Amino acid sequence: MALPTSKNRNLNSTEFYLPYDSHLVARAKSLRKNLTPAEKKLWLDYLRTFKFRILRQRPIAYFIVDFYCAALKSVIEVDGDSHFTD
Repeated sequence: MALPTSKNRNLNSTEFYLPYDSHLVARAKSLRKNLTPAEKKLWLDYLRTFKFRILRQRPIAYFIVDFYCAALKSVIEVDGDSHFTD
């Protein structure tokens, strides 16, 4: 499946388009409701009141990123206990 490109879009705006796989939307919604302890702490203690808008569990291309800020064009990935398995 080919993803749309961001050609002819203003990437300096916070409203620019990021391609995403529509099949990930339901999974992202589920992840928003079930944050890991590390994500929850970061969200509640800092990012919820950050001066720029932060989106949680945002599909981008074929991935779901933990936190995304369009104004800063930044992604935050939180690696916590969920990545450690036997």
